[in-house]
Amino acid sequence: MKSRAFIAAAAKMGAAIALAQAAVAGAAEIRVLCSTGMSSAMSVLVPEFERASGHKLSIAYDTANLLMGRIKGGEAADLAILTAPAIDELAKQGKVGGRTDLARSGVGISVRSGAPKPDIGSVEALKRALLNAKSIAYTTTGASGVYFAALIERLGIAEQVQAKAKLRPGGAVGELVARGEAEMAVQQIPELMSVAGTELVGPLPPEVQYVTVFSAGVLAGAKEAEAAQALVNFLSAPAAAQVLKAKGMEPG
Repeated sequence: MKSRAFIAAAAKMGAAIALAQAAVAGAAEIRVLCSTGMSSAMSVLVPEFERASGHKLSIAYDTANLLMGRIKGGEAADLAILTAPAIDELAKQGKVGGRTDLARSGVGISVRSGAPKPDIGSVEALKRALLNAKSIAYTTTGASGVYFAALIERLGIAEQVQAKAKLRPGGAVGELVARGEAEMAVQQIPELMSVAGTELVGPLPPEVQYVTVFSAGVLAGAKEAEAAQALVNFLSAPAAAQVLKAKGMEPG
């Protein structure tokens, strides 16, 4: 006669198998359009979500502005993770069903690993550092790059900085610093921290800092709306906060 322990163990195994089968049966492939500012955190959180849910993610990364244009152009997806203003604009147009804030990030500066770190602790020190740099990399369409272009105008040094700028539409501009193609990179802090061969100098001074809020919105007509909402819930849960902080962000 089988022991109670054996029967209990068999029952638990049967339940586990049933749950696994249910997860597989309900598994979905979630199509996500995601700002590159969230990419370093997503690299850790996505595998955790996939293991926990049984769902799989297909993610396209780009700047929020470029992704918003793709959505407006009719590109199909289940979830958008963009800047808050981009999600708000899409919501007004009926492209997404609502907005959930996930994380906040400031703009910073990085240099090549081992290179001297300039003083950027005050607005005047920042101006000196930007003027003294031989070359500065930033994006033309990312939120940080658009803000930086306006900032150097405010500081009265746009002409000098633009003359030595190394521009990219999007992507991690710290890669130019790592390859020695630029002396300094200006971008969202999580994006700077994700590039090997570079070191974060620090954030912009508080007086001229620009904080970006990254938000999620399930797209209207999403094929996997329920699974996409489950991902939003996962990313906005307290358990994700430690990962966000480790990647240079603050929970939304």
